[in-house]
Amino acid sequence: MKLLRFGPAGSEKTGMLDADGKVRDLSAHLPVLAGAALTPDSLDRIRALDPASLPLVEEPGRIGACLASVPNFFCIGLNYAKHAAETGAKNPEEPILFSKATSSLSGPFDPVVIPRTSEKSDWEVELGVIIGRETLYVSEEDALDHVAGYCVINDVSERAFQAERGGQWIKGKSAPTFGPCGPYLVTADEVPDPQALDLSLDLNGERVQDSDTSDMIFSVREIISYMSQFMKLMPGDIIATGTPSGVGLGMKPQRFLKPGDVMEVRIAGLGEQRQEAVAAD
Repeated sequence: MKLLRFGPAGSEKTGMLDADGKVRDLSAHLPVLAGAALTPDSLDRIRALDPASLPLVEEPGRIGACLASVPNFFCIGLNYAKHAAETGAKNPEEPILFSKATSSLSGPFDPVVIPRTSEKSDWEVELGVIIGRETLYVSEEDALDHVAGYCVINDVSERAFQAERGGQWIKGKSAPTFGPCGPYLVTADEVPDPQALDLSLDLNGERVQDSDTSDMIFSVREIISYMSQFMKLMPGDIIATGTPSGVGLGMKPQRFLKPGDVMEVRIAGLGEQRQEAVAAD
C-alpha cells in the first residue's frame, strides 16, 4: 500500500493510492496515520479494504508529511561508503546515531526555509524507515519484521550549525522544514529488499546525488537491531538511514543552498519530492 496525508498544513486527511495512482479518502477508516495505526494488525485491516470502495479525491491539493506525528526522528550519520570518503572520514565501526527535532518535519513539496543565520544549508536524500511495532533487543534476522514501511526523506542540514558551533549534530539538523518526508508511506510488503533501491537528488536540474542503498555501510537490518540494543523503538518512529555522496559539503568548491534553489528528490518505488529553498522571514 501507498498511504499519504493530503490537505492544508495542520488539517490533513489520510489517503491511499488506488491501482490507477489516484488518491482515495481513507480518513473514515484511519483518521490519523501515526503510532498505533502502523502496527501489523492495523495495517492488515487497512489492506483488507477495497480502495475502489473509498471516496475518490479529485483534487487532493497539498501533500503533507506522510506521518501525522512522530515519537522520534532518528538519523544515521556517514552510512554510505562514498559519502564518508567525500567528507574525508573513515568508515565508522558502529552506526553513528543522532536525532532531528520532530518539528523539522514538513511536506514533500513544501518550501525549505533557510535559517536566518545559515551559511551552509545542504541537501541529503535518504531512505526513511518507519517502525511498526515496539522493538527492543531484536536480532538482525528479525529486524525487518518490525518495519511498517519506507519513505523518501531529505535530511536538510546546516553544516556550520552542525560542525562549527559545538555540541551535537541535532543543532544543524532541526530547523523547521528541514525534514521533508513522503510523499507516501510505502508499506514494507512492497519493498522486498531495502538494500536494492536507487536514490537520487537533482539541484536546479543537475543530478548531484545518484546512488543506491547497496552502498550503505550498515544495512537496514543492522541499524534496527543495533539501535534496539540501546533503546526501545516505537511505532511511528522514523529512522533516516544516511545519505550517499554528492552533498554540497563534499564538493570542491563547496556548494550550499540559496533562495530559489530547487531540489528534486526520489527513491525508486517510494515516490518523488520537490522543494524550493526560500529565505527565512
